[in-house]
Amino acid sequence: MSDFNQPLGGNEMPRFGGPSTMMRLPTQNDATGLDAAFLGIPMDIGTSNRPGTRLGPRQIRDESRMLRPYNMATRAAPFDSLQVADIGDVPINTFNLPKNLDIITHHYDAVLAQNCVPLTLGGDHTLTWPVLRAIAKKHGPVGLIHIDAHADINDQMFGEEVAHGCPFRRAQEEGLLDSQRVVQIGLRGTGYAADDFDWCREQGFRVVTAEECWYKSLAPLMAEVREQMGDGPVYISFDIDGLDPSVAPGTGTVEMGGLTAQQGLEIVRGAQGLNVVGGDLVEVAPPYDTSGNTALMGATLLYEMLCVLPGVQYRD
Repeated sequence: MSDFNQPLGGNEMPRFGGPSTMMRLPTQNDATGLDAAFLGIPMDIGTSNRPGTRLGPRQIRDESRMLRPYNMATRAAPFDSLQVADIGDVPINTFNLPKNLDIITHHYDAVLAQNCVPLTLGGDHTLTWPVLRAIAKKHGPVGLIHIDAHADINDQMFGEEVAHGCPFRRAQEEGLLDSQRVVQIGLRGTGYAADDFDWCREQGFRVVTAEECWYKSLAPLMAEVREQMGDGPVYISFDIDGLDPSVAPGTGTVEMGGLTAQQGLEIVRGAQGLNVVGGDLVEVAPPYDTSGNTALMGATLLYEMLCVLPGVQYRD
């Protein structure tokens, strides 16, 4: 028998039964003894349009029952390599968004103290800022692979500096990012001014708009990203609205003309070999996709993040 936790198999328990954990993995209360952990932040009070991402972690876990332990495409065998569990949700304050900054950071401080790599089920994109605070305490300023329809670098929203459109402005201001190792992929849509994307470029971020991605494989782009990131620590933040709403409609701020599902996989798989120290999949809002497909895509992308973590073995 394996010494590592294994997802509950579909021949041991029907996929519509068993525990409602990420990939039907075992649970534990903290990150003790783990190499990587899935954890949720069920929050949507930072959203600016449609709410519902507070339900994202639960739905992602539910749809993840379709995932199997071995990656047929990349030959990654994460559950032969790493000790992984679902450690539940951060107990956020659903009535006070600013208080959640400290709640989230302190929670992740404890996870990272165990040398465990956190993979987060969101939750609105506000959460990435306090997570990066904890990540930077341990690893210093990190490179960032950010997939999104929006740059999320607003200075304020309705006069507030804490919102899901502001996390990467705040992270840059606080020195949490290595600005020469930041790439934003899939940005698109309408805006208020050219500065919506130009501010990013002025910081040294590489901006790859959705239009630059149309009709092509993103494998060559990711080869360039790997060279840019080098050996330094890297964080992956994947907003599900980076994908086109034709394949991921269950989100709050929909923009047409986005990435395909295949391109989303290419981006995450293209991070193999990097020093990935954490990742998140955010903005899944189940009420707007009754099929559950958006949550399934989110679960799959989180699994793919697990597959590219340092130390994962690849089987022939």
